[in-house]
This record gives sequence, structure tokens and C-alpha cells, in this order.
Amino acid sequence: MFPIQFSDAAAKRVKTLITEEENTELKLRVYVTGGGCSGFSYGFTFDEKVNDGDTLVDNSGVTMVVDSMSLQYLVGGVVDYTEGLEGSRFLVNNPNATATCGCGSSFSI
Repeated sequence: MFPIQFSDAAAKRVKTLITEEENTELKLRVYVTGGGCSGFSYGFTFDEKVNDGDTLVDNSGVTMVVDSMSLQYLVGGVVDYTEGLEGSRFLVNNPNATATCGCGSSFSI
């Protein structure tokens, strides 16, 4: 069992984006930074490299990467992808967050 889950919806979207970029080396990197209206913010980017200490989670042939510092805030969470009236976005369903803001991309513990 991985400390963080990578949903099928998120993996499917990552696979589509990687195909569009024509670079099969890309991985979805998920990270946490200080800041945002609730204290911490989630970040998502594409990265070709894997660093020492990174956690890798595979789903449907694509890989999500989380650095060890960020992982401590994300344990038990699920990285997901949603499309709706507010647009489309990656998000984290984080059981460790005690508060979030309206934008859904910042949280506190």
C-alpha cells in the first residue's frame, strides 16, 4: 500500500497530457509549499527527473512523484482530477488537512 493514492481519473489525464507533449519521460510531480490562504499550498508540475527520497506511484502506465518533505503532509491522501463548472484541475483529497480555503488548493494542519 502506498502512502498516497493516484486516482484513475488523475492518471488518465496525466496520460493524455504526456501524449500531447510527446515526452514519455514526464511524470506528475505533486508537492506542498508554504503559503496560500490556509498556510500550505499544493503544487502540480511535470518533471522528467526523480530525486533521491522521492516516492513513486504508478497507475495505468504513468507515474506520480512526491518528494519526502511534501509526502509527510500528504500521507493517506488521494491525488485526483476533476472537471466541472469551475473548470478542470488536479486536487488532493487530504485527510490531514484541518482547514482548507475556498480555492481548494491551500490547507492547514
